[in-house]
Amino acid sequence: MIRRSGLAILGAAVVMGLALAAPAASPSLGGLDLEPYEPPKPAPVFSLPDLAGRTWNLADLRGKVVLIFFWATW
Repeated sequence: MIRRSGLAILGAAVVMGLALAAPAASPSLGGLDLEPYEPPKPAPVFSLPDLAGRTWNLADLRGKVVLIFFWATW
């Protein structure tokens, strides 16, 4: 019983210590000139062939991670 109450007191002391160590006020963000975030727009509908000749539609891959790499030699 003594060990449990001692652990409870120690736990309460740690929580109070963390609460006192936290910053008292959040920093002012007024001088940062922040702009509102615009949510992403859906990608346009398009299709591309792969090296094997199969045509891939972007709409068919909805919900999956897609990496499109365009490469040119100019």
